Amino acid sequence: MGPPRSKKRRPTFRRLLKTSGVKLENKLKNRQLKQQNVAKKQRKEQKRLRQAVKGAAGDTPRPLETYRKRPEEEEEEEEFLESLPTDMMEQEDLQQMTAMARQASFITRDLSSCGPVHGGRKRKSDVARSYEKVPRKMARTEEKEVIHLLPIKDKTGVIPQSVERVVEKQPEEEEQGEEQEEEPDDVDTEAEPPSCQEMTPAQRERLRNQKLNERKLTIAGLASAIVSDPIGSIKRVKELRGMLMEADPSVAVTVRKLVMVSLMEVFKDIAPTYRIRPLTSAEKAAKVKKETQVLREFEEGLVSQYKFYLEDLEQTVKDWKQKKKKRSQAVALQAYGGLAEVAVRCLCELLIALPHFNFHNNIVVVLAPLMNDAAKKVSGMCCDAFRKLFQQDRVGGASLATVRVISGLVKSLNYNVRPELLRTLLSLRIKEVEMKKDIEAAAPKKKFMTNKERKKNLSRMQRKWKKAEEKLEKELLEAEASESKDKKIKLHTETLNIVFLIYFRILKKAQKSVLLPAVLEGLANFAHLINLEFFDDLLNVLQDLIQSGDLSNKETLHCIQTVFTILSGQGDVLNIDPLNFYSQLYKLLSRLHAGAPNDDAIIVLRCLDAMLTRRRKQVTLQRVMAFVKRLSTISLHVLPNATVGILAANRATMHSFPKCDFLLDNEIQGSGFYLPELEEPEHCNAQNTALWELHTLQRHYHPVVRRFAVHLSQGAPSEGSVALSVELSRRSSVELFDDYSIKDMTFNPPVASPSLKKKDHFVVGATLLDAELQRRIECALTATEDAQLDFTAAHTHKTTQH
Repeated sequence: MGPPRSKKRRPTFRRLLKTSGVKLENKLKNRQLKQQNVAKKQRKEQKRLRQAVKGAAGDTPRPLETYRKRPEEEEEEEEFLESLPTDMMEQEDLQQMTAMARQASFITRDLSSCGPVHGGRKRKSDVARSYEKVPRKMARTEEKEVIHLLPIKDKTGVIPQSVERVVEKQPEEEEQGEEQEEEPDDVDTEAEPPSCQEMTPAQRERLRNQKLNERKLTIAGLASAIVSDPIGSIKRVKELRGMLMEADPSVAVTVRKLVMVSLMEVFKDIAPTYRIRPLTSAEKAAKVKKETQVLREFEEGLVSQYKFYLEDLEQTVKDWKQKKKKRSQAVALQAYGGLAEVAVRCLCELLIALPHFNFHNNIVVVLAPLMNDAAKKVSGMCCDAFRKLFQQDRVGGASLATVRVISGLVKSLNYNVRPELLRTLLSLRIKEVEMKKDIEAAAPKKKFMTNKERKKNLSRMQRKWKKAEEKLEKELLEAEASESKDKKIKLHTETLNIVFLIYFRILKKAQKSVLLPAVLEGLANFAHLINLEFFDDLLNVLQDLIQSGDLSNKETLHCIQTVFTILSGQGDVLNIDPLNFYSQLYKLLSRLHAGAPNDDAIIVLRCLDAMLTRRRKQVTLQRVMAFVKRLSTISLHVLPNATVGILAANRATMHSFPKCDFLLDNEIQGSGFYLPELEEPEHCNAQNTALWELHTLQRHYHPVVRRFAVHLSQGAPSEGSVALSVELSRRSSVELFDDYSIKDMTFNPPVASPSLKKKDHFVVGATLLDAELQRRIECALTATEDAQLDFTAAHTHKTTQH
């Protein structure tokens, strides 16, 4: 049997709630009563004090117990009273102060005794309590220093011993007072450094160099300490960042630039290769090892200091853009431009070096508008930084974030941006990833055994080992890929969608803007990745642009390149005959020349490769021969690298269409005459002409042009004495155009220097057929050799005539 149950009923929740409410009300009432009692006591004490003052005003002061002063103190007091300047005080004032002193006896009395002040009006029980509240004037004692000695031990126990040593501080205080009085005189007598206005320019420059060297040493010491021990010296980052607020006007600009660059290099060195995320509340509450806690503190400090540093750089750029003068006059408005350029350079370096670290998207948001800045140096730095970022980004996360910001910027500015901003999108690494995807899709995948096959062919132990082996192989396959392929494809797809959205918006709303060439160039670059759903609309838009006549030669070539890139890729399934685009290119070929637009030749070579070589089954022989003839004609008046590229394109066309060797024969192959001015390649009768330009090109000064001309005039054979070398035959026309470029205005390959042999005498051609004319010439030459010129005589002769 257990213990008997308690007969007391357990209170219900409602009753408990009611009871708690009563308790709270009682507590509140008790608190109010206490406050009222305290206030009542204070009023009583104030009333008693007023009565005491009122009663003491009419009574004579009663002498209290006094202690005898020492002779030293009496002498000091007499000296002090004698030293008072009584002559400056009038007699009436002295009498008034004496009367006031007699009336306020409770203030002037000596309170060292313990007797009651108003003992007659208080009970004896309240005397001690009242005097405890009155401040006492203790007897003056000298400060003593206790020196502890060795203790003594006797029968009673251990007896501690000590000796007191008197310390006299008054003389020291007097000496200090004298020193303080003498210091201002010394300061005044010392030679103060002259102000900057009184210094000569040489002295100012010397002082500035001295300060600058000191700051440099400080910056170098802090930076080296941080890099050598990042975890232990993270607090020094704050100290180094504090130097960004340098207040000395003579060195403020230079010091701030040095600190910006130093902090950039420091963060590039000490930043980890991963993104630091904030800790959750559960992780903060959990107990960890000491090393882990130290690492957490380092990461937290690093992220906070990196954030503050980026904010400082951003604020510097904002001040420059807004021309906002700070309160501190350390930096002039003229110096904001230089500081802003250094800040932008630091942001660009961090954008490229730390794409994986925190606040990378914030840097993108700051730098993207600066790509459209009026200052060419700033916009050039930002564009180059984003190009490098696109080229280095293998995953696609940073590229996607940047493209999103650029899309919003272009839309917010209503397409009034610089073309260089859109040309940075050409550096996106999307072609390579798509090529890798195709290779991996075509490669056979490794197959693993099913459960049925395992049970049928393997024993129980073998099945166990096989399962562990397959699991290990899967983990190894996952470890080989640094990033998921599906994730890459997804990121690149989103990036391309945003890029095409930018291009299509401009084609729809801003066709006559300066962005159209960059848009057409971008479409030509990414045309093989455009979705089939947009092909019809895009072809119609490009055809309307070409027929409008508002485009330049380069823009028209980009349109044609985009169309044939689409048709040679995914668009080969479409049943479209782009005859109009062939005619447009045929018409544009005659406008190529050796002037400034020579860069258009490389676009022509790309178009020819997509139009003739890749689409050889959809092109007629008449059209091909017309193109070969016109290309041979324009090869005579373009630069040598363009000539080499055009001849290489003709060679590839002749290999794809062997019947083009009709152009190497003088006999007429049909009715009609060749019409070189006709703009339709199908009807110009190119089969009735010959490539006579090759004979002229065989005497060209460029050796590669001569070699190609001889090779084509013999039918472009693959073997024999006139066959091309392996270096030339295996390279495309675009590669040859780049290899033999003359951008530096030098011959490529260099031309041999002429011989240095000089002829000793003239040949027979120096003599004239007419003997009389030869005689007169010889007389004139000999007369000038014998004559002596006298300019003074001629001058005097003229003056006499006047």
